[in-house]
Amino acid sequence: MATASKGLQSAISSPTRLVALLAFVLFINFVDRGNLATAAPLIKDELHLNSTQLGLLLSAFYWSYTLCVFPVGWLAERFGAKPVLTAGVVIWSLGTMLTGVAGGLYSLFAYRVLLGVGESTAFPCTSKLLASELAVTQRGRANGVTTFGQGLGPAFGTWVGGLIASMAGWRPLFIIFGALSLLWVVPWRRTQLSTVPVHDDLPASMLPLKSILRQRAMWATAVGHFGANYGLYFVGSWLPTYLVKVKGLSVAHMATTAGSIYIVWALSSLAIGWAFDRLQNAGASRTNTSKTLLGIACVGKITCMAGIVFAPPTWAIPCLFVNEVFSGFISPVLWTVSQTIAGPRAIGRWMGVQLTVGNLAGVAAPVVTGVAIDLTGSFAAAFGAAALFYAIGGIAWIFGVEKVEPLEWDDAPLPAPGDADFARA
Repeated sequence: MATASKGLQSAISSPTRLVALLAFVLFINFVDRGNLATAAPLIKDELHLNSTQLGLLLSAFYWSYTLCVFPVGWLAERFGAKPVLTAGVVIWSLGTMLTGVAGGLYSLFAYRVLLGVGESTAFPCTSKLLASELAVTQRGRANGVTTFGQGLGPAFGTWVGGLIASMAGWRPLFIIFGALSLLWVVPWRRTQLSTVPVHDDLPASMLPLKSILRQRAMWATAVGHFGANYGLYFVGSWLPTYLVKVKGLSVAHMATTAGSIYIVWALSSLAIGWAFDRLQNAGASRTNTSKTLLGIACVGKITCMAGIVFAPPTWAIPCLFVNEVFSGFISPVLWTVSQTIAGPRAIGRWMGVQLTVGNLAGVAAPVVTGVAIDLTGSFAAAFGAAALFYAIGGIAWIFGVEKVEPLEWDDAPLPAPGDADFARA
């Protein structure tokens, strides 16, 4: 019995298990946040919304999400990332289920705001856990795995959710997916971490916020994150509507097409995360590798946005697929850069600030797109805006971040985490 108990404890504490559960929670996160975009063509017709109203509804999630990510980062450092993430999953699952019984535009808006409160816990807590539990040479692969889950979320949500909506209407998909999201809490509560939680008798473990805010790299990563997120949230919010209203696909055909596009993102992220760690272990410069991958991604995405607007119409959907290849260049590297520079001491609040700035794009992109469509009758200006912000993001990463190396904070650093279990995986 003692041997079995010891084996169970080892399995529960495995970094491999931790990374898998974090990948799965980001999968759930993006399934639930993307459901409204999947159902948007049906909701727009049923509630008789114009594009500006739909854009406001699609942005509602990011209003509360953006306001909450910084305090959540503080909570993750003060009380531990595990309980904060647990509470967040419960809140966003309830918000998803309630969306399925909403009576109209205002209640839909309110439930999306509640969803944003819950989902604001995901990335600050995930980054805190990866920075605390894994060595720096493992974070590229770990972030590739978690981004794989993140990319599969909209793929699954759009594909399966679109099929559910086309057969049973849009309300059942929210109720079903919200209820299923709660099941993640069961294995998560049984997972034990190796890091020591912060208590009142360890005041030195909480760095002053001003020490974080005065770092040039923090603001550079925040601006870069905004640039990348603008295009991500534009596509994530409006892709189903674009495919149905502009390209003339049925809801079912849209679901399979959009789902396939997101799978490309997931697979690309997994490959780039793996390649990033292999390059680091082979002695490549972390700074040069990070900037090269991010620069290639931004140039590639700008080219794809231009292709959708200026190339023949038959090129639009292929350009969307290629665009997601370059999304995979950004996602794992973006998180690894911040986790490496900030380290476990500061990553919670660092990511809180970075995500606050970065997710202002989620507030802006859906609304700006809706207004642009109503004013021009086309998506061209929206794709142009996404290209512009990719350029801004690339400039911030390449010229704003001097070195992708751990900062030497004034306080003594925490002990380096063990990495044997994950390395063997």
